[in-house]
Amino acid sequence: AVLLATFNRKEKTIACIKSLLAQELKDKVKLDIFLTDDSSSDGTAEAVEEVWPRANILHGNGKLFWAGGMRNSWNEALKHGADFYLLLNDDTLLHVRAIQTLLDSYKKILSEKQLQSILIGSTSEFDDNSISYGGKKLLSKYKIKYADVYSEKEVMECDLGNANIMLVPDQIVKSIGILSSAYSHGIADFDYTLNAKREGFGVHVAPGILGTCNDDHGNNWKSQKTTLSERIKFLKSPKGLAYSEYLHLTKKFFPISLPETFIKLWLKTFFPVIWDKFKI
Repeated sequence: AVLLATFNRKEKTIACIKSLLAQELKDKVKLDIFLTDDSSSDGTAEAVEEVWPRANILHGNGKLFWAGGMRNSWNEALKHGADFYLLLNDDTLLHVRAIQTLLDSYKKILSEKQLQSILIGSTSEFDDNSISYGGKKLLSKYKIKYADVYSEKEVMECDLGNANIMLVPDQIVKSIGILSSAYSHGIADFDYTLNAKREGFGVHVAPGILGTCNDDHGNNWKSQKTTLSERIKFLKSPKGLAYSEYLHLTKKFFPISLPETFIKLWLKTFFPVIWDKFKI
């Protein structure tokens, strides 16, 4: 089952769907799409139906954000059943052997370590080969600080990962469920992979670049040039610093760093000049 959430990115979504159609897969691999369109006004849902008529298209209320849309797609997919659930961002273009590489990597870890594992696919920027999204290795046990994990040829262990390309086997879903309802947007994938590790499952990065997707998040603070009310709005926005959700993640996995995280979030809001100047 391929899970997507879309909102007013018709051209990118259709390019993503076409990259799914172009996948080179071994026998017996069947792809079923479950896509939640969160009240797009640009005809995204209709365009997807034209390209992939048998896609399962669901409709949101316009307030689902990414994690809400993905949960909606995932819950529908669970009713149908699947061996694997592929979380895929609608602005990601898969390379032709991406899904097969994920499946082969899953089988390798299962065979060598007898371990059920989530597989993360690395993506690169469109204009160069730099890693945009993928797996991460924690640099500290006590706070959310990490570095990219990547190998051209080897399956690599990691601690958490982005769900731009993320393959989750059904056995893990049966144990830990789907994305947590505590998150509305972009932190849900970190929570899910950290939770999988905590519960004794693996999280690994498949070898090579499996797709292209630009990192469009920009700075995670608002400049000192903006008004304080704008910065507070950004602090609390799911697409900004996601204040309450980020604190929830910190408390759940890195409780020792909760005071530091709290202070840092407010410093970014009241004194962003520090980040403007030093880019810390």
